[in-house]
Amino acid sequence: MFLEHVNLTVSDLERSIDFYTRLFDFRVRWRGTTDGGTSAVHVGDDRCYLALFEAAHKGRHHIDYAAVGFNHFAFVVDDLDDMKQRLVSLGISPSDEQDYEPGRRVYFVDPDGIEVELVQYEPAAV
Repeated sequence: MFLEHVNLTVSDLERSIDFYTRLFDFRVRWRGTTDGGTSAVHVGDDRCYLALFEAAHKGRHHIDYAAVGFNHFAFVVDDLDDMKQRLVSLGISPSDEQDYEPGRRVYFVDPDGIEVELVQYEPAAV
């Protein structure tokens, strides 16, 4: 079993496409509109993707770990240091870094304030 996709509503579809394709070397898998006429794109690889929908009402996501709701999603990466450099090149600073068994983690917020975790596991833990 694996997680196939995550749906994100974003304030600027083109900005999010650029951000996630550059960060993860994703490609646009599908582009179109929903049944309701909302612009949408799937960016990812052959196994998983992010479904991006353009918001009708602009604003930023509010992260609240004390309330019920979505907090963040995570990607396992092979080289966390390389991913940190990619973030810097995209103008993003990590909001937190943690190193505990079984891996190292970096957290950041994307251009819409959505928190994302990158984790690199030790080879024996995968």
